[in-house]
Amino acid sequence: MLWFLCRKVFIYVFYCLFMKRLHLVITGDVQGVCFRFYSKKEAIRLGVVGWIVNKGDGSVEVVAEGGKKQLDDLLKFCRHGPRWAHVVDVKEEWLEGSGEFSGFVVRRG
Repeated sequence: MLWFLCRKVFIYVFYCLFMKRLHLVITGDVQGVCFRFYSKKEAIRLGVVGWIVNKGDGSVEVVAEGGKKQLDDLLKFCRHGPRWAHVVDVKEEWLEGSGEFSGFVVRRG
């Protein structure tokens, strides 16, 4: 029992120290152009966890957790998206990771 508790504390401390959370809102022609599909594919390739969703206002929202370099690479991808997308703006917010995700999923909005 003590080992299990110590393991959970270690994982929490590791996430607080090394894992970051990136919250993005991407605007432009980003819906109906496979933006979510290719972003998920890129996130999985990078080892990032979290989710992506189409918003009612035509934007795409991303919440992702991982290492700083991996999140920087995902941000770089989201700044241009797949070839059919036309990204106008990316609002970004950096936070501490929470460890709540186990994979990267497309949410239905």
